[in-house]
Amino acid sequence: MNSVSGGEIEARNKLKAARRMVIKLGTSTVTDEEGGVCAGRVEPIARGIAQLMQDGRQVVLVSSGAVGLGRSLLGLHPSRLKDMAVKQACAAAGQSLLMESYKRLFDGLGRKIAQVLLTEEDFSNWGRYSNLRRTMEKLLGFGVLPVVNENDTVSTAELESVDGRRQAAFSDNDRLAALVMSGMEADALVLLTNVDGFLRKKTGAKQPELEPFVARVTEEVRAAAAGPSRTGVQSGRGGMTTKIEAAEIAMNCGGVALIANGANPRALERVFAGERMGTVFAPATRMRGKRRWLAYAAGVRGRVVVDEGAQRAITAGKASLLNSGVVRVEREFGPMDVVSIRDTAGREFARGIAAYASDERNADGEKAAARVLFTRENIVVLEAAG
Repeated sequence: MNSVSGGEIEARNKLKAARRMVIKLGTSTVTDEEGGVCAGRVEPIARGIAQLMQDGRQVVLVSSGAVGLGRSLLGLHPSRLKDMAVKQACAAAGQSLLMESYKRLFDGLGRKIAQVLLTEEDFSNWGRYSNLRRTMEKLLGFGVLPVVNENDTVSTAELESVDGRRQAAFSDNDRLAALVMSGMEADALVLLTNVDGFLRKKTGAKQPELEPFVARVTEEVRAAAAGPSRTGVQSGRGGMTTKIEAAEIAMNCGGVALIANGANPRALERVFAGERMGTVFAPATRMRGKRRWLAYAAGVRGRVVVDEGAQRAITAGKASLLNSGVVRVEREFGPMDVVSIRDTAGREFARGIAAYASDERNADGEKAAARVLFTRENIVVLEAAG
């Protein structure tokens, strides 16, 4: 590894001091080659979580694995998972196996668990998002470990990415873990996977090397994360893009993120003792409450393009958006819907909650030009999050 910078030391110290954390286990960590729960990897992690709770820390566990366990139980070939209904059936069959395994493990460690199955609507709807947080706060207050997974049995919707392409709602639970971390205002997000961290090939190097510290997620970092998967040390990099995206959400929520190898039986013990392992991501300025929800969790329903003056007023002047600044509506929306706000080049730079429906914009003729479409408290500038 490279020499330790001051930024890395600070980030690892924040990780060591974290009192509330979200720990995510990927399918490659949870399951073995036969499709069952891999006790050799999961049991040490469970002991580590129990110890963290014993030390007075609050933990939320986000766990993949239900689909794989269900597929094995039903004796299906992996190719069958391309069919959505088959995948959902596997999730239904496997989720009980997953929870049974966790209950047995944590019962033996003297810890109670609770199953929390979520869909994208639990995040995109402000009321459900707020209720989810209240429920999770109660569970943590009772000393219970929430075990979170996407409700694959019923969830089929997709979220829209900034560039307009469609992506899986929770990106294999990485995004789900980051949104839970954001909603609970946790101090840390730990992603345990099957590689040692974020691997990047350096100039002149034969093999990719572990990047121990990331101060900011740049385009170069994203490009390196999206590199092709390979054998051996590279075997886990196919999913690194979603982990970098999840880490970036955590950073912009004021938390510290870490990607580490879940096969290390002392991973959690070492990480929270401040040892240098995995890749740590430095926290940025914390975005709070509804503004954080708008930036990361809200489901975008509408889309408008605004002129340069309106863009400057929002980004530099921190102003509300008047109807007169809207060049065109590219996707209709209703009152209280979350709307993507874009510049004339089509780049999304802000999001807002609409005060009224798009078809009401010109309802009052000339008077409509002075109406406030998005009030300042209901706008978040995405550039500030990056």
